[in-house]
Order: sequence, then structure tokens, then C-alpha cells
Amino acid sequence: MADLLNNTPNNYGDDAIVTLSPREHIRLRPGMYVGVVGDGSQPDEALYVLIKEVVDNSIDEFIMGAGKQIDITIEDNVVTVRDYGRGIPLKSLAAAVGQMNTGGKYGGEAFKKTVGLNGVGVKAVNMLSSEFTARSVRDGEAHTVTFAKGIEQSDRWESGVQEKNGTYISYRVDEEIFGPYTYNMEYVEQKIRNYSYLNLGLTLTLNGRKFVSKNGLLDLLNDNMTEEPLYEPIHLVGEDIEVVLTHGTGYGESYDSFVNGQHTTQGGTHQAAFRQAVAKTVKEFFHKDYDPSDIRTSIIAAISIKVADPLFENQMKTKFGSKEVEPGVSVNNFVTEFLAKHLDDYLHKHPETVQILQKKIVDNEKERKAISGVQKKAREIAKKVSLNNKKLRDCKIHRTDKHELADRTMIFITEGLSASSSVTKCRDARTQAVFSLRGKPLNCYGLTKKVVYLNEEFNLLQAALNIEEDIENLRYEKVIVATDADVDGMHIRLLITSFFLQFFPDVIRQGHLYILQTPLFRVRNKKENFYCYNEEERQVAVARCGANAEITRFKGLGEISDTEFKNFIGETMRLDRVRITKDDPIHDLLEFYMGKNTFERQGFIIDNLRIEEDLVDSDLN
Repeated sequence: MADLLNNTPNNYGDDAIVTLSPREHIRLRPGMYVGVVGDGSQPDEALYVLIKEVVDNSIDEFIMGAGKQIDITIEDNVVTVRDYGRGIPLKSLAAAVGQMNTGGKYGGEAFKKTVGLNGVGVKAVNMLSSEFTARSVRDGEAHTVTFAKGIEQSDRWESGVQEKNGTYISYRVDEEIFGPYTYNMEYVEQKIRNYSYLNLGLTLTLNGRKFVSKNGLLDLLNDNMTEEPLYEPIHLVGEDIEVVLTHGTGYGESYDSFVNGQHTTQGGTHQAAFRQAVAKTVKEFFHKDYDPSDIRTSIIAAISIKVADPLFENQMKTKFGSKEVEPGVSVNNFVTEFLAKHLDDYLHKHPETVQILQKKIVDNEKERKAISGVQKKAREIAKKVSLNNKKLRDCKIHRTDKHELADRTMIFITEGLSASSSVTKCRDARTQAVFSLRGKPLNCYGLTKKVVYLNEEFNLLQAALNIEEDIENLRYEKVIVATDADVDGMHIRLLITSFFLQFFPDVIRQGHLYILQTPLFRVRNKKENFYCYNEEERQVAVARCGANAEITRFKGLGEISDTEFKNFIGETMRLDRVRITKDDPIHDLLEFYMGKNTFERQGFIIDNLRIEEDLVDSDLN
């Protein structure tokens, strides 16, 4: 009776306590080990982390001076990686790829300044694959083991083989865990390019295509820049450190940072030290107390360091946490002393660069001071407006918190009260916030940053995101534009995207901006219910529901009930990440989509209107 009165289910006994094996835990909770399990549509999903985990081991061989080529193939969803390093010690092969917390990177002389740390990576690949093969060749001897879902299937030894030393790994990701998936080769190629930039002398092949770099981070910067640099990039190389930097014409700061070849997309202590050291060195060179923001605004840079025992803040190794590069030498001092000498030397030898750099700093200073007056008024407005009651329904945890869910935080930017109400009622209030737009945002193309403070919507959005001072203060890991699936919704997406491109491009560059996909149709009968995001999915659903199929066309988020909406912002939500590549110059993008009408843009609009008309026609059939 007490249980009934307390409404507490009486089913929590000893049999509810479960102990999982490492294999079972990885397969049950893959996100803890390899990140988001998706279908391959986003570059930071687990599919690409698994490739990285295998290739990292081959890169570590190269770092140790063993093997100058790595061959990678992806065919029919089977990934193979063959290096020509020392080969995994033959007797330990099965344990090295199949037994958790087993490896040669826990200290000692076999590996130094490498990425592998925890003896987890390739084992996670094995246990998340429906088929997995590892083969090691050492001086004419070979050992091959095969697995299925982490369980060993076969073991074969050979002698007198005519193969070069090295390791071969082949696997197929398990669809029981991942569902249907497809590799986006553009994402894979970018990872392979990064490996080449960071490992001079190494040749990588991807499906037969060679990737090799002659100039390291300088090649990375030149290949990836989305705008013309104001001056020739400054490229500095020292022992265990390499940096490159220049300035563009836009707002924000753009950095790529690496530790032991690992792309630290979320930065860390090395990137923070670099930002501070650049400002300090430039101020001391000019003997002027410039504001650091005036020095760094529009900077485009990259830094790579090598560390003996790196510490990362997660298994995916996207944020570097070490305070020392080696015992007694702090990361901050290491980076600062390098720039203090080498960047200062470079500036003394290149007066033409100095002239351009100083003009850029002065221009940044003038613009900052020009808007300082409206900044104060705008901050007062943001404080007076009750964000928590009118514009922002905040969440309890934020990206900047020391919390295990910090990297799962997100904010939905919605249009109108009905849509924001639907999202608010069914969200997870721990990690999901909602910001409600009032009408269509201003087209900010061609305007200065002063408009961010003069326009109430932009001012309040900036305040909600907490990005006025520094992008590192961003309060949410994902900023998600959630608009209706119609022409007006598309227009609002473009206006919001333009806002970030124009004034806060780092939100996009660092992978924080997304578009929420919402269903266009609901197809159901008495037994089944399907939500469809395109015409193809609708046709499949109609076929499954049969002649009694009931079809609803959703034209606005407000039409979707709170109960239904919960399906679209939970674990299975569909997001399109907004990306900038070297083929997407920011100025050209803004000019095309948001500038004066051109025949090309008119054609783009007409073509997309035709798509909308086709969807409307399909509703009537």
C-alpha cells in the first residue's frame, strides 16, 4: 500500500544491478567511446572517429620513424588501413586489438609523443564492427586474427611470407548499432589531408589518391582559407611546435590546433596560450598597449605542438587539457617563449607585413571604439529585457560548465511563439534552451557590427549566446535554427546564417551552427505512425500503411503537437551542420544570397519555389 501511495514502482532489487563486460558496455554505450552514432551525414560522427582511431595507430608508427606510407581504402562500407611500420608484436596481436586497456603506449620507449593513450581506440572499432580483421607482418612471419562484434573467430599464423612489415586492419561497422550508413568521402579526405599537413615525409593514399604535404601548416592554411589574406602568412617552425598566421577582413578569430597530430577542434591549453602569446608579442613589438581583441580580430591561424604525455578531456581527444609539455615546462611558457623570439624576429625582418598588420589593428580599434557607445546602451537593454520570461527559455547546464552533459547542450532558435512553445514544452530542460525570434531578422549583409547592438533581436541573441566578448564563452555546444519547412522558414534560416557569417563566423567554423530538420508529413493508420522528411520517405510510409493511410502535411512547427515534437528534438533528431569550406568564400556567399538581386539568385529562388510547389502538389494527390 505504501508503494502505491508513494507511486513508486517496487521493482528495484538485486537483480536490477548489472555488470557488463567491456565489450558489452562499448556496444551498449558507444557514445562514451566514439562520439555520436549517426548515419555518416556529419563529419564529427562516430563513423569517422573509428577511421581516425585506426589511422592514428599507423601515424604513431610513422612518428616513431617506422614506415613512410599508409594506404586507406573504403569500398562497400569496408574500411582497410595498411601501414608499413614495425607491425604489432605477433604474439600480442589478438590482445592488442581485442582486449581493453591493452597497448604499448602506457610509457616506455616504444612510443613517444603519440596520440594513443588509453588502449581503447582500435578495440572500440573491433567491438562495434560486424567483421574485423587484424594482420601483422614481421620479418617474414605473419599473424592474422578475425573477430565478429568483438568476439574472436579465427587465428592464423604464417611463415615465409613475402610481405613488407606492418599492420593491416579491415572492418565493417555493425549496422545493428549504427543502422544504415554511408561514408561521406569529403569528410574522410579532409581528415587524411590533415594527417599529411602534420606529418611531413608521410604519403597517405585514400582509394589510390595520394595526399602529401611539403609545407605543413602553411599548406593547411592556404588550402582552407575562405578569404584572401591581408599579408603573406607567417610560418614558423621549431622543435615540437609549428605555427602559421595571417589576417583576413572579416570578424572573429579562426584557429586550427593540433596536439601530436590530433585535431583539437575544441581547442585547449595550447590554443589559449597561442591566442595570448600572439597578442603579447605584437604589443611588445609595437611598444603599444593595443587591446588584445584588436590584434586578434580577423586572425586566421593554426598551431601544432608535440607533447610527451598528452591529456585530453574526452576519449575523442578534441580538447587538450595538459598544462605541461614535459615535466617542469608549462604549455603557456613553451608557446609564449617560442613566439616571443620567432614571431618578433619575423616582424623585424618583414616591414611590409608590419605595416599591413598595424593598419589592421588600428582599423579594428577604430571600429571597436565607434560602437562602444551603443554597446553600453545595448547591454542595459539586454539586462532590462526579461530574457528568461520573454525571449529565452534557458537550460540548467551550459557548455562552459564542468559537467558530463556540457557537450550535449543546445539552443533552438525558433520563429514565433507557437513554435517556441511547442519546443519548450517537450524539451529536456537540463540541456536544451529555446530562443524565440519575433518576425524575420534584419538582413545584415553589408552592415558593420554596430547593427548587432542597435538591432534588438541581434543584441538579445548575442546576449543569450554570450558571444560578445569571446566565442570561447559560447553557452551551448549546438546552436540550432528551427524554422518552418516552407519558403519563409528558408528565408529566416538564410538571415540567421548571414548574421553568423557576417559577425560571428567562428560559431560556424568551430561546428556549432545547425539546421533542424522537421518532418514534412505524418503518415499513419490505426496501427502505425510515420514521420517523413521528404517525398521518398512519404511514399514508403504510404505503401506500409496501405489504403487506409492518413496523410498530414506539416507547414509550420506550431502545427506539430508537443507530444509529437518530442520525437524530433531527442536522440533521433536530424540536424544539418552549417559548414564553411575553402570552396565557400564568405563574402561571395553573402553577396549571392543576401546582396542585391542578381539573375543567378533569382534563378536559385525560382528553382526552390518549384520544389515547394511540387511538395504542395504532392499534398493534393
